[in-house]
Amino acid sequence: MPTRAQSLAEAARLRAFFERAGATPVETPILQPAETLLDLYGEDIRARAYVTSDALRGEQMLRPDFTVPVVQMHMASGADPARYTYAGEVFRRQEQDEARANEFLQVGYEVFDRASPAAADAEVFALMAEALGRLRLRAATGDIGILMAAVRGLDTTDARKAALMRHIWRPRRFRALLDRFAGRAAMPAGRAGLLADPSPVPPGVPQIGKRGADEIEARIAALRADAAAAPISAPEMNGLDALLQVSEKLPLALQRLGDVAVDLPSITPALHRFEQRIAALSQRGIDVDSLDFEASYGRTSMEYYDGFVFGFYAEGRPDLPPVATGGRYDALTRQLGRGDAIPAVGGVLRPGLMLDLAEDAA
Repeated sequence: MPTRAQSLAEAARLRAFFERAGATPVETPILQPAETLLDLYGEDIRARAYVTSDALRGEQMLRPDFTVPVVQMHMASGADPARYTYAGEVFRRQEQDEARANEFLQVGYEVFDRASPAAADAEVFALMAEALGRLRLRAATGDIGILMAAVRGLDTTDARKAALMRHIWRPRRFRALLDRFAGRAAMPAGRAGLLADPSPVPPGVPQIGKRGADEIEARIAALRADAAAAPISAPEMNGLDALLQVSEKLPLALQRLGDVAVDLPSITPALHRFEQRIAALSQRGIDVDSLDFEASYGRTSMEYYDGFVFGFYAEGRPDLPPVATGGRYDALTRQLGRGDAIPAVGGVLRPGLMLDLAEDAA
């Protein structure tokens, strides 16, 4: 087990490595405004973050990661293009596995560049792989943008597509919704009973909670409209099922996804970006023929990823979390930039885990 001093020294070494690659070192406050994180992730973030309050600043959270504050900083005053690196502690609540650290060092590299998203994806991945080069790790990649494109292109209502998009990072909930929208699963009994009664909210019924009668009636009307919508077609469902099952090396994955595009033509532009990324990775010296791609990869990570995602794992240590992770988060820059946006991708390393694995290999 490395000491804190050893972990700090390793973090400093990694940050210096990214500085040599052209990144500007930045710092972010450990206490972050809870409002921003709650707006991004909803109340679910409370299960992962440490929350406190301040009489003047309101609710605060111990920094769960660096990406959000770095994006805020860049969108407020950053250069274009820009590359940043940072090192410091992040804090994650652990309610199921006490062996997992709730405070650990993280070192990252973030790229904001409009010129070529594929080249930026390859740059971040290749630098992470180089930083980890002395360790024998398995790399996994994915692309959440392909699934997003498939959902946006479905021949169904906007409300259903919005619900599916909201739950892309919750695979079980996403699957339950998908099966219900396709008619493969029955509507919950309580909702079915409610929709079978055509009457509005009776006058004089006690109002429990903050919703008024008009809000309740609007919600019931939306549920009735959803229940009346035609199911997602069998060809589209077959396409989605095939897409989610793709798990191959990069070139073969592209080929299989090309077949899926016959039923889901909306994914074609995302596949063009995927193809460009494969070429850019190859130009960076990555052996794309041996690099894994999983269409569902990254769907339980931070919810700001909307494109390329990756992780590096110690195959002989299934007890450990990923040693490095990253991905593309273009939409996050739009959310935090008040309408302005810039293509962005980044990755983070855990120096403590790297030292652990280096000791194991010694």
